[in-house]
Amino acid sequence: MSTPELEDAILARGREFFERIGSETPSVFNKNWWTGKVMDFAMGNERFKVQLFRFIDVLPSLTTDESLARHIREYFGEDEGVPKVLRWGFKATGLGGRFATRMLGRTIRKNLERMARDFIVGAEPRESVKALGKLRKKGFGFTLDVLGEATITEDEADAYVANYLDLLDALGGAQDSWPALGGGDGLDWGDAPKINVSLKPSALYSQVNPVDFEGSVTGILARLEPIARKVVALGGSLCIDIEMRKLKSITFELFRRLRSAPEFRDYPRFGIAVQTYLREADEDVEGLLDWARREGLPFSIRLVKGAYWDYETALAAQYEWPVPVYTVKEHTDAAFERNAVRILRNHDICHLACASHNVRSVSAVLETARALGVPEHRYEFQALYGMAEPFRKALLGMTDRVRLYCPHGDMLPGMAYLIRRLLENTSNESFLKQTFVDSVEMDRLLAPPRPDAPEPESEARGGFHNEPFPDWERAEVRERYARAITEVRGQLGKAIPLHIGGEDVTTEDLSDSVNPAQPSEVIGTACQAGPAEAQRAIAAAKDAFPAWRDTPETERAAILRRAADSARERIDVLSAWMTLEGGKQWQQGYLDTAEAIDFLDYYADEIERLATPRRMGNAPGEANVMFYQPKGVAAVIAPWNFPLAISCGMCAAALAAGNTVVFKPSRLTPVIGRMLCDLLREAGVPAGVFNYLPGRGSQIGDLIVEHPDVALIAFTGSMDVGLRIIEKAARTREGQMSVKKVIAEMGGKNAIIIDDDADLDEAVPAVIYSAFGYQGQKCSACSRVIVLDAIYDRFIERLVAAARSMSIGPAEDPANVLGPVIDGSAQQSIREYIALAEQEGTLLFRSHVPEEGFYVPVTIVGGITPEHRIAQEEVFGPVLAVMRAESFEQALAWANSTRFALTGGVFSRSPGHLDDARREFRVGNLYLNRGCTGAIVARQPFGGFKRSGIGSKAGGPDYLLQFLDPRTVTENTMRRGFVPVPEAE
Repeated sequence: MSTPELEDAILARGREFFERIGSETPSVFNKNWWTGKVMDFAMGNERFKVQLFRFIDVLPSLTTDESLARHIREYFGEDEGVPKVLRWGFKATGLGGRFATRMLGRTIRKNLERMARDFIVGAEPRESVKALGKLRKKGFGFTLDVLGEATITEDEADAYVANYLDLLDALGGAQDSWPALGGGDGLDWGDAPKINVSLKPSALYSQVNPVDFEGSVTGILARLEPIARKVVALGGSLCIDIEMRKLKSITFELFRRLRSAPEFRDYPRFGIAVQTYLREADEDVEGLLDWARREGLPFSIRLVKGAYWDYETALAAQYEWPVPVYTVKEHTDAAFERNAVRILRNHDICHLACASHNVRSVSAVLETARALGVPEHRYEFQALYGMAEPFRKALLGMTDRVRLYCPHGDMLPGMAYLIRRLLENTSNESFLKQTFVDSVEMDRLLAPPRPDAPEPESEARGGFHNEPFPDWERAEVRERYARAITEVRGQLGKAIPLHIGGEDVTTEDLSDSVNPAQPSEVIGTACQAGPAEAQRAIAAAKDAFPAWRDTPETERAAILRRAADSARERIDVLSAWMTLEGGKQWQQGYLDTAEAIDFLDYYADEIERLATPRRMGNAPGEANVMFYQPKGVAAVIAPWNFPLAISCGMCAAALAAGNTVVFKPSRLTPVIGRMLCDLLREAGVPAGVFNYLPGRGSQIGDLIVEHPDVALIAFTGSMDVGLRIIEKAARTREGQMSVKKVIAEMGGKNAIIIDDDADLDEAVPAVIYSAFGYQGQKCSACSRVIVLDAIYDRFIERLVAAARSMSIGPAEDPANVLGPVIDGSAQQSIREYIALAEQEGTLLFRSHVPEEGFYVPVTIVGGITPEHRIAQEEVFGPVLAVMRAESFEQALAWANSTRFALTGGVFSRSPGHLDDARREFRVGNLYLNRGCTGAIVARQPFGGFKRSGIGSKAGGPDYLLQFLDPRTVTENTMRRGFVPVPEAE
């Protein structure tokens, strides 16, 4: 509703605002204080800023003087650019040096804890109530938010609810003694309750997951309702905060259900936050307003700009998503003003809480409300406690209706909150920084934001891109997967023929593939190849090889890309087949297909890169060229745990390189194997180039490996089978023209180290996912967690509680975190290892399991050392051995103590220990401060050494070389003494 008159009023109001602020500086920017000095230095030194915020993050975990001093040295001690306020004492030597370092550590801790208290109203209810009383005497209302939303167990969620109820009891006991703000009779400003609380909904349910939308909403609602009842009983207000975008739809649905519940329909004091940095903000606000009007349910919207910008942009880049937030600050500011107008126009049904420290934004809301004739009690202003004191004082002087957002809680979650606030307020585009530090001209700060301001030019991204992760936040993504499962269910039980030489072949030997969650349900019946069919397939591949070898690399690459496009179009159906045949949860199945697509596209790119002959040397008079040729017939022996991704990766590499393929899928997932065959055939792979050969290993396994016409074997599976293949392939048989090449990815006994300064909010969920994701049936799965003694008890308590919080059942139900193992044989083997683990160690946790299906209990056992079998042998199931280490050095030694070297992880916030791990933790894929599963093509090339594998890393730049033979051609270019000048490349 922009008009010249309104814009003039906004500018006038903004100038008045700045006059009221005067020369006062917010405490966070005040250089007369320790905090201000440190923050001032951080804003001018990006490296120090990063180190400072990381140090603030780890500080609560540093419980001894020694660990505090070590971390100070590691974060700051070697940098002469560190401000004197932190560097004091490092030049001391001897005993004095130790004492000085200890004193420095205590000083820094004291000052940082004081900084945290500046932003957190209190740690205990009595403390917070007292502080809130003081704020009210100054004329400020409050909304109280309990910190600690990172709940990872149901016990923690229960405790979070109890904290809210205790806090509300304390507020209820105090509110009668508080005079109403604004001189009202019982209500602040004549209309607002004295008690106002906000909460993060994810804290109320530890199993929140966008995949399980309904379960997440109902799980949160069950714990939200008692808090809402207490708020209503006290006559208070409740606002549901908005968090990361991935939880937005869950949060909106949660709010609608709470607000429309019969017991709350007549109580209008509920609200929800909306973030205007999201590109969907206009749609979000409009949708909420339409819903409220249809239902006749008034409510409040806290309009904010958003606190997770860095997180959202980084996640979008990692997941190959469109950036969901505005990348230009003016666009966010324009969206804020635009949606404030939308809410003010609907003031009869929606109350506005304007939450911003931006003078322009606040002035626009104030003057727009007056221009529209909105009653004053239908809008208010909110600011963060501990931030922008001059701003909030000036705002109070102009409006009388200012509410402070006051965090309540202890130091550990408080530090995470503090870092978010400091990052916001020290960013280059922060309004407070521009106002109080950069001294940007007032007219620039008050200029209307341009919704059409140009976006920064993004860097051109050529070449390979990973297939995007599924965005489960979007309803259509969830609905597509559910429909795909229904579609697949209608196609079960079909016969699956072999495919040899371009023709389908049936046999009388049949094998049923079953749903591991319901073994009576037959997914498909696969024909089994015998020796005759194996001989025929190898012969077909041999006959097809010359023509495929001589097919230009660009044509082979085009075929692979067509297969990728086809898989992309049917990604939900392919994934749903894996959910039913392989027991893969929705996310696991989808990412399996996505990885297969990545392999097809990536190896297509790679063979085109390798296709250009390389000139070698520069000696005059000769021309040397090196290039590659395929090896011949490749036998691909695939696993069941990644029935599409790994199968496709090995086959795509072989085909891209120009080899022909005899593909033996796992007997447990033959239906998925046939789908890979059909994808490649439909994409244009010629007859005989790819042969689909399911069969019993006892019948055809050795024949394929030992056949003299097989030049290359690509295998992924157990160590025992891999070693047998390597041994048999090493023998050269009569008529064999080449030495067989074996590419083998085998097992792992992977460890994650938990350092004494680890962030358990991140470490525990990562270990749970790494150990029990897809029931632990990954060669990369964490089967050992090595925990330092100082943090052991806290880690184990949360680990066991997190495991207890997981649901187990059929993978097709997204509410289940774990499903069945693949078959009865695996079930029996894992049960035997569980019995062994209980003998060797102390049982810490064992879950219950459904009666029907191939389920085994999630098992955690402690008291394990490297001498135990359970610490050495691969289990391939949800069994986790916990090892207690005295030092980080011992933890590294134990991590390296097995015959495997596949993946590993370290959770530590010690730069020195992370450097030690990079150097000494000898595995193929090492992950620092994240789980040890989930390698992504072209980003984390995957593969190990020792007995975990031979060959190169799948999804990496040298993988195709394993499928090729290099050749060099040298030409003497001199003719009777004449030496031609080499042509430029």
